[in-house]
Amino acid sequence: MAIGLSHGGSTIYSSPSLSKEVLVGTREGIAIIAREGSAWRVAHRALTDKHISAIIIEPESGLTIAGAFHGSVHVSADAGRTWEQRNNGLAESNVYSLASARINGRTRLFAGTEPAHLFLSDDLGLHWSEVPSLRSVPSVPKRSFPTPPHIGHVKHINFEPHNPTTVYASVEVGGLLKSTDAGQSWQEFPDLYEDVHRTMIHPSNPQFLYGVTGRGLYVSPDAGGTWEQWTRREDEVGGYPDGFVFRPSDPKTIFMTAAHDAPGTWRTTHFAGARISRSRDGGRTWEILRNGLPDRMQASIEAFSLEEAGASFSIFAGTTSGEVLCSEDGGDHWEKIISGLAPISKAGHYRNLVAA
Repeated sequence: MAIGLSHGGSTIYSSPSLSKEVLVGTREGIAIIAREGSAWRVAHRALTDKHISAIIIEPESGLTIAGAFHGSVHVSADAGRTWEQRNNGLAESNVYSLASARINGRTRLFAGTEPAHLFLSDDLGLHWSEVPSLRSVPSVPKRSFPTPPHIGHVKHINFEPHNPTTVYASVEVGGLLKSTDAGQSWQEFPDLYEDVHRTMIHPSNPQFLYGVTGRGLYVSPDAGGTWEQWTRREDEVGGYPDGFVFRPSDPKTIFMTAAHDAPGTWRTTHFAGARISRSRDGGRTWEILRNGLPDRMQASIEAFSLEEAGASFSIFAGTTSGEVLCSEDGGDHWEKIISGLAPISKAGHYRNLVAA
């Protein structure tokens, strides 16, 4: 078994046993790190000329699918060792997010891009077609991203559990969009802060949403009808959250990563001040995790994954400084398991986090 650790791909895995390999999406391709006893090593590198944005492992076919910033979509049938490009019909090559779902009995892939377009494939990436309805939402083509090139992107794609025709697309900057008909039409949620990083859905109550935004964590008890802000810019957990995972068997146990300030400040401070926090009550209260973690990391945590296997679960965090951090005891203790990788980074975030 293997899992992915990337910015815009899958983040929560349920497996028969804890995986011995993690495919890490970096500025210089995919680094496959392998567990050997209690240690980890880099076992293989692939797509080294691509800046990897997203990794998903499609369960029906067993294929591994990777997206790249300005590098399209690539597919591997041998657990990430060799790859082929699959971009027929993919009119935008700057891929930010990937997701898959079983819809009407068949596997459907989704790819979100910059500019903010959404594409789908019903043949595992061999052919792609655009979901034009996304561009018809008034806010999508009009919003301007605050930093160059000032264009929004589809940062995260998620599906309602047991009803994957309900799709959520998080657009940065543009807001949260929801489709209840597999992408034929969309509705906006103007009450949620417009800089939406990802939308997570409670596994047993699909009406309960977590909106992770550039202004903090919001929650909705009614599928987006109303929103309440649970963390804020000034909170000690960090004002700019991004990574957000929960334990599938116990969704009240949540882990969240957050930088101290928004990336715009990193150009002068070269400091993200990232922290990892844990909630045991479904996100109402948070504790900052420290044992084995530097307090307020200089780097940003740009990839975050959790894998559960029976009574055990592991959490992995990838940073712009090319490190992978891991906890195997529920976040109580952390260890740096790999260092020296290329930056694990959303687009160019890593450039402003070189220590002054």
